[in-house]
Amino acid sequence: MARKVPSHQQVNVRVYSSFDKHNNIWYEPSLMDHMLFRINECNHIPHDINLVDFVVDGEKLGTVTPKVAERLCNTSPSIFKRADSDSNLTLGKSAGSTPESRTKAVASVMEELRDSGYITGWRDELYPVANNFDQVTSPVFLIERAAASLLGVLEYGVHINGLVMSEDNKEVKMWMARRSKTKSKFPSFLDHIVAGGQPAGLSLIDNVIKECEEEAGIPEQLTKRGIKPVGVISYENYGGRLKDEGEGVMSRVVLFCFDLMLPKDFVPSANDGEVENFFTWSLHEIAQSMHPQYDDPIKPNCYPVIIDWMLREGHISPDSPKYLEIVRRLRSGPCC
Repeated sequence: MARKVPSHQQVNVRVYSSFDKHNNIWYEPSLMDHMLFRINECNHIPHDINLVDFVVDGEKLGTVTPKVAERLCNTSPSIFKRADSDSNLTLGKSAGSTPESRTKAVASVMEELRDSGYITGWRDELYPVANNFDQVTSPVFLIERAAASLLGVLEYGVHINGLVMSEDNKEVKMWMARRSKTKSKFPSFLDHIVAGGQPAGLSLIDNVIKECEEEAGIPEQLTKRGIKPVGVISYENYGGRLKDEGEGVMSRVVLFCFDLMLPKDFVPSANDGEVENFFTWSLHEIAQSMHPQYDDPIKPNCYPVIIDWMLREGHISPDSPKYLEIVRRLRSGPCC
C-alpha cells in the first residue's frame, strides 16, 4: 500500500476543505499550489540554458544542448553535423535522404553511445520522429525510445485512468500500480494502471489495447467496452543524469489521455514484470499525494493526467484560486 504524508509533516496542512452535494471538491489555496507543484515537476527548463535546434530538411525536429550536439558530432562527424557554434544541428549527407537510411545512420550513433554507457535504459522500441503527430505515419526517421530525449524530439504516449465504482456506489476510485523496483526509470514509484509510449506502426487505440493486456491483464473486449479518449496533456522538461554538466536532455512529450471504467469484480494482474502490484485509491488519497512532501508519490508525468481528470469530472470547483493557471499549465509543452 502507499504511504501517507508523515505525521510530522501534516501539522497545519489542510489537504482540502469539503465536498459539496455534487461531490465537487472546494480546494484550499494551498492544495491548488500543490497541484501546480506536481505539474511544474514536468515543466522545468532553466532560464540560463542554451539550446540548439535539431533540423532536418528545413524542419525543426528537436532541441539539444550545445554539449550534446558536440558529443553527437564527435561520435560520428559524417552523420551529425553543425557548421559552427551559431548553427543548427542536422544530419550529414552520409545519413542519406530516406527514412530507412536515416534510421540506420542515427541508430549506429545511438548504439555506440549505448555501448559506451552514455545512453542507458535501452528498450529496443522505435519511436517515429516527426514535427507533429499528423506526420508520424510518414516519419523523417525512427529512433530508439531511450535515445529520443537525447535529440529532444517529440515523444507521444498513452496514459489510462483506470476507474472503478466503490462497493457502496458512492464514489469512483482509481486503480494505481506499483512500478517494479527493477525499472530503469522511477523504480518502485506509483503509476497509472496502464501507460506507455506510442511506438511506430500502431494506432493509438491499438496501442491502448496492447498495453492494457500486457501491463494489467485487461482483456481486449473489456478495454473496448470501457475505454474513452478524453484529450491530451503536454510538457517540456530539461533533465537527465548529466544535466548539471550541460549534457541534460530535453523531454518534449504529448500524452493522449484515456478513461477506462472497469467492472467491480475485475482485478488487474501484473503480466510483464514491470508492475509489483495494483490497488485502488480514493479521491481523498489522490489529493493527499499532491503534497510536495508526500513520501510515496506517483510518477511525475502521471500527475498532470490525473489532475486533468479531476478537472474534467468536476472534482475541482472553477471558483478555486489558480484554476485557470492549472488548466493552462496542463499543456505547457508543444501540443502538435
